[in-house]
Amino acid sequence: MAEIQSHVLITGGTGFIGEILCRELAETDARVTVLSRHPGRAGAKLPAAVRPIGGLEELDGDDVPVTAIVNLAGEPIADGRWTAEKRRELFDSRIGTTRDLFNYFAGVEHKPEVLVSGSAIGYYGPHGSEVLDESGNANPSLSHDLCAAWEQAALRFEAMGTRVCLLRTGIVLGPNGGALGSLLPLFKWGLGGPIGSGRQWMSWIHRDDLVGMILHCFSRKDLAGPVNGTAPGVVTNRTFARTLAKVLRRPAVMRTPGWVLKLIYGQMAEELLISGQKVYPRKALQARFRFRFPELEPALRDILNRP
Repeated sequence: MAEIQSHVLITGGTGFIGEILCRELAETDARVTVLSRHPGRAGAKLPAAVRPIGGLEELDGDDVPVTAIVNLAGEPIADGRWTAEKRRELFDSRIGTTRDLFNYFAGVEHKPEVLVSGSAIGYYGPHGSEVLDESGNANPSLSHDLCAAWEQAALRFEAMGTRVCLLRTGIVLGPNGGALGSLLPLFKWGLGGPIGSGRQWMSWIHRDDLVGMILHCFSRKDLAGPVNGTAPGVVTNRTFARTLAKVLRRPAVMRTPGWVLKLIYGQMAEELLISGQKVYPRKALQARFRFRFPELEPALRDILNRP
């Protein structure tokens, strides 16, 4: 396992990614603290070695200062239309939490060594078939505006000497939730298939690899700035549907028309479902991160064969 920090503070620690990260870290000698709006619920969900807190002031007086922060907190982005209220929640939950973290650590003596802050490949906006590494151009979109604002809030930590990694996460695949949570019932019933044209690119990553990438960011002190959290084996939506159906031994012929999704979900569907990005994890590979699941079919088989 990669070198682990002595005290890790996590926001979003009970989420689809954060919970597994907490369980991974709980098996090490690191102290793990989770900032949660509901610390009682977090404590019931997470390993006993993980300490939930309801406010950053509870860190005051700790004998082991926070050396690493993993900032994953944020309202789900793909669970409905982007109404004006939803947009406020998306921005406030990400930028507000990051701002609170900065304000707290700006006022304490011991600064964190590294911040791994959430972002997403939505930073690049809708694209065609061009390959996007971390230097890729961004197209105008709400998802770009959201990710860019979140990243800028995190980069303020650099002024206090903290190394900042901006984890631009793709579609995260894992058991019991995430992107597969809504897809599996349809595909198991034989009702799955491509979305829209099916030609849009889907940049995905196995959840175990994303957790491993976060830990890799701890130990690789040459990693900083944007880091694409995607697997090398990017596929089109059509290939994704066919591969998932193959693993499930079901057909994948029920295409969902793009216009239907636009009618129901509006801009969210246009940016996240009907368009896509072909993202390449150049910096992770250059930093010698080894993917356990670089290709889609083995990743799906691993996930679907788990109890």
